Amino acid sequence: MLRFPTCFPSFRVVGEKQLPQEIIFLVWSPKRDLIALANTAGEVLLHRLASFHRVWSFPPNENTGKEVTCLAWRPDGKLLAFALADTKKIVLCDVEKPESLHSFSVEAPVSCMHWMEVTVESSVLTSFYNAEDESNLLLPKLPTLPKKYVSLVSLKLILQISLSSLVALFLIRLNILVLGGSSGFIELYAYGMFKIARVTGIAGTCLALCLSSDLKSLSVVTEVSTNGASEVSYFQLETNLLYSFLPEVTRMARKFTHISALLQYINLSLTCMCEAWEEILMQMDSRLTKFVQEKNTTTSVQDEFMHLLLWGKASAELQTLLMNQLTVKGLKKLGQSIESSYSSIQKLVISHLQSGSESLLYHLSELKGLASWKQKYEPLGLDAAGIEEAITAVGSFILKANELLQVIDSSMKNFKAFFRWLYVAMLRMTEDHVLPELNKMTQKDITFVAEFLTEHFNEAPDLYNRKGKYFNVERVGQYLKDEDDDLVSPPNTEGNQWYDFLQNSSHLKESPLLFPYYPRKSLHFVKRRMENIIDQCLQKPADVIGKSMNQAISANLNFSHFFFPFILLKNIMTIFFLRWNNKTSNLHYLLFTILEDSLYKMCILRRHTDISQSVSNGLIAIKFGSFTYATTEKVRRSIYSCLDAQFYDDETVTVVLKDTVGREGRDRLLVQLPLSLVYNSEDSAEYQFTGTYSTRLDEQCSAIPTRTMHFEKHWRLLESMKAQYVAGNGFRKVSCVLSSNLRHVRVFEMDIDDEWELDESSDEEEEASNKPVKIKEEVLSESEAENQQAGAAALAPEIVIKVEKLDPELDS
Repeated sequence: MLRFPTCFPSFRVVGEKQLPQEIIFLVWSPKRDLIALANTAGEVLLHRLASFHRVWSFPPNENTGKEVTCLAWRPDGKLLAFALADTKKIVLCDVEKPESLHSFSVEAPVSCMHWMEVTVESSVLTSFYNAEDESNLLLPKLPTLPKKYVSLVSLKLILQISLSSLVALFLIRLNILVLGGSSGFIELYAYGMFKIARVTGIAGTCLALCLSSDLKSLSVVTEVSTNGASEVSYFQLETNLLYSFLPEVTRMARKFTHISALLQYINLSLTCMCEAWEEILMQMDSRLTKFVQEKNTTTSVQDEFMHLLLWGKASAELQTLLMNQLTVKGLKKLGQSIESSYSSIQKLVISHLQSGSESLLYHLSELKGLASWKQKYEPLGLDAAGIEEAITAVGSFILKANELLQVIDSSMKNFKAFFRWLYVAMLRMTEDHVLPELNKMTQKDITFVAEFLTEHFNEAPDLYNRKGKYFNVERVGQYLKDEDDDLVSPPNTEGNQWYDFLQNSSHLKESPLLFPYYPRKSLHFVKRRMENIIDQCLQKPADVIGKSMNQAISANLNFSHFFFPFILLKNIMTIFFLRWNNKTSNLHYLLFTILEDSLYKMCILRRHTDISQSVSNGLIAIKFGSFTYATTEKVRRSIYSCLDAQFYDDETVTVVLKDTVGREGRDRLLVQLPLSLVYNSEDSAEYQFTGTYSTRLDEQCSAIPTRTMHFEKHWRLLESMKAQYVAGNGFRKVSCVLSSNLRHVRVFEMDIDDEWELDESSDEEEEASNKPVKIKEEVLSESEAENQQAGAAALAPEIVIKVEKLDPELDS
């Protein structure tokens, strides 16, 4: 019995796998042979084309989240973005390792995202892209954090900053991550990091969106549910402000992203400082508090230590405290811990916190310069007064960092003298040998110790009521506490002539040239204040740009089935896909199906990205007629239903069809549909939509022009697989088909010449039965196909025959 080839020789199976978890999202990398997956367990997986080998896995965790809602690749394929509903976070992941490169929170759970790259060319943009960033010449490179803190924080961002400056994080061209969610939530993030637009006035939940690469329009599909009934609408928003001020938007976005990255750098530096500070440093406070609570004498702790300093003798209670609770060994360890911790914090402040703050001050000053060019940047909402306030906040943060350095320097000096004296005193109590170099104490050392005891060993009942301790010997940790309370022991400003001079001068006190000083607040508090002011300052352009996006075109879709971009959701009858065609006519495409006579018909809606221009054949339906085998005159005719459709490239759509009367296991087809055949200029006048977009499309099916397609090549029967979804990648010439059980995947190379694929059994067996086979799962079918004769394709010479072995058990 002759076994007929199932398709044109361009489809070859290169990988097949059964996955342990159900897949809910899959999307190919735009530049590499990698495909990103998300499963029901909350994992994000990266697989390679070859044998579908897993490269890495990003497991769910409490910090990022466990409920993945969508995936998107950066246009260069180096970053993967995914959204999490439970934490309302967006995570940017490095393609090389499963590490969070950057993450940020959003107001609402994100249901769709699109990452685009601007392709508009202009002389201004070209010179800007090619010019070297002056910050690389004027600012020192930000140093990497010590290796011992690498396990404590995500340092991927910092490592990249230190290696090739901040610009290495981003593409040369402007790229924008567009997010959509519930309650009309739509936001645009430059380089996937900093918000440059927030769209308002949108009703319903965003199902899909697409920002055109020429920045002229944003296409959106939303769903509004009322009393259990849903209404789906498509509309286009004008984005002329982005297009008209593209060079300015690009320069501003670059600055915004620099600022966002530097804020994260400062946050990570502060995190490392907190990790360098150890709880052991609080031992002295807790031991002294316990001593106060247990001692029977009326002598104060300060007097007890002063008596030991002056006379060399300790009371029995103090001796018990020192020898039994603190101990010589414990004191030595505490002294070493304080010295090591303070030294580490001091280095982090000098080399990281200050350098990051100075770089932040530089970029904000440059942004203020841009804002001063009102003709160019005022329409974008850049406010010089707000930026000046942000600069002032950064100055206050730098002052607080300098104050911390002074506290560390003073504490190290006093602690060193205090511990050295107390260590010798305790050795004498135990009658141990004291080294001569330790036994020497100058008058200066005694003065240090006396000042230290006077300042730090006063009992404070108010402090006990607040913090549960009578003493605050350790003064550095209070600066690193993320609290709104005032400092327990603020710096003593009495006798500071400059501080007194400023307080007594009303002109200088209110002068914009001087940074405000907050002596009673922690470093964390001043940092949070700085971040809030910068966020408010940079939020205004996002509001202005967002409000400028006006709705221009709308359509009441309410069709039955859309095609999600690589989004697979059970029990949801809404799937669609928006595509930006950047090679031919600058068009947005929308693929969907309409229920007609209890069967589904595939439709394509297209709109020009320039809203002022119209496009012919704006809405057209596709009916799949017959499929001709390549080696014989045999023609396959049936009634086909479109299960899924995705853009393979700018000119081709990859479609999964179901033969509604076919035998199970031989009822799914993979088809390449060229748009050039759909939009034939010779007969375009015959395929014009005669209905209205203000009425539900499924109520005017007869008004939608239908083109019947017959295929002699570019199709393949999917044997032994209940194929349901497809993801295509025209750049790598591959497609991935996913079965209805969401576990069985099969990968095809779509453009392999001179290789013919064979069936395991003949279609004659299927025709002999002449009876449709009932499928257990819900049948998605198309309107009745016309019985038309299809021409036989000529048999190509020198055919290389190859038989594939497929596993029928993978779908079980």
